[in-house]
Amino acid sequence: QVRLVESGGGLVQAGGSLTLSCATSRHMFLGNDMAWYRQATGKQRELVAFVRRGGKKYYVDSVKGRFAISKDSAKNTVNIQINSLKHEETAVYYCNAVDWRLRTDWGQGTQVTVYS
Repeated sequence: QVRLVESGGGLVQAGGSLTLSCATSRHMFLGNDMAWYRQATGKQRELVAFVRRGGKKYYVDSVKGRFAISKDSAKNTVNIQINSLKHEETAVYYCNAVDWRLRTDWGQGTQVTVYS
């Protein structure tokens, strides 16, 4: 089973920035449109951004202009730079394939905690 390993989260003041990284297999990396999701306590997991195999990027409206998703083909990682963080963006951030039929088991995610 393909593993997803997210890292880079932490405690950050509102307005601050973090870079999250998701390591996966070469197969997963090359074969899928890959996304970052987040899940706040008591809420459903939601899509934040994704990058297609061809490189085109998509962001939900609430993060446009503040988040930047990227891929590192040398490391098989999907990264996301998150800027101007808001308190309400405190959540566990996960990566996985966009297409639910191609997803692997969710990793443990990486906790992002934004304090005011």
